[in-house]
Amino acid sequence: MLLTAAIDRFVLYLATERGLSANYQLSVRQSLDLLAGYLRGRAVESVDAITMGQLTDFLLERKKNGLTSATIRLNAVAIKIFFRWLCARKFLPADVAEGLMAPRLDASLPHTLTLEEVEHLLASIDPVTPLDLRDLAMLELLYASGLRVSELAGATLDQFSPEEGFIRVTGKGKKTRIVPVGRAARDAVAHWLESGRPHLVAKKTGSHIFIGIRGSRLTTTRIEQIVKERAKGVDLDVHPHLLRHSFATHLLSGGADLRVIQEMLGHADIATTQIYTHVDKVRLKQVHRSFHPRG
Repeated sequence: MLLTAAIDRFVLYLATERGLSANYQLSVRQSLDLLAGYLRGRAVESVDAITMGQLTDFLLERKKNGLTSATIRLNAVAIKIFFRWLCARKFLPADVAEGLMAPRLDASLPHTLTLEEVEHLLASIDPVTPLDLRDLAMLELLYASGLRVSELAGATLDQFSPEEGFIRVTGKGKKTRIVPVGRAARDAVAHWLESGRPHLVAKKTGSHIFIGIRGSRLTTTRIEQIVKERAKGVDLDVHPHLLRHSFATHLLSGGADLRVIQEMLGHADIATTQIYTHVDKVRLKQVHRSFHPRG
């Protein structure tokens, strides 16, 4: 298959099957188009002619041209997700990008994922097998609703209402709260419940939403392991609480009221939630320092 045709099909997949944002689709296309242009200059136009060495050389050339580590990292992750999709859809027999190394970023802020990193993580799971469906649903729900890992592990079928777009969870101090669930997460959880979970149900399976390969409920430790394993595939270091942090930070950056965020997170004290105003102020300071001529 021609690389340009494969890129078109992959971006269409991100749009129609995964429902990822237009900005994310544009970012991925720009990264892959840059790769296609680089390879075209070396007479490589078919996906099955691409080698790991060529992919590495592409990233090295980007670095020589003065691109930042953050930009090169986004290019690398887009390439890795693209080649994983090519293999999953049998367009390639082996993933030549599997060992591709993305440059590490300097830790300059209290760590939270960017929106693009979240979308890279979610796009890296092609929901085909029951476990793929489950893991995607867990990640979508952790990010969409800011649940604690214990709340996710304890969530039962009767607590999830896809029609109303809410999930009822029991948090610290046995307090119950109702949290909105966005469209993408609702669809992912519904898909898991319809097409994935029935394949794992066993005689002793209870009513928990998320279960393992033997039909028993997932422990918090196992959920943490799954999140880390999935994130490692796109060179991210992610744990469930980081998705909760990212949920709150992105809401605040989007203009959400701190009291509303407090309610959704299940914080008893607004002072606990105010950490996110600090994170947002630090981010703004960093942007000012980086881009203002007298920063």
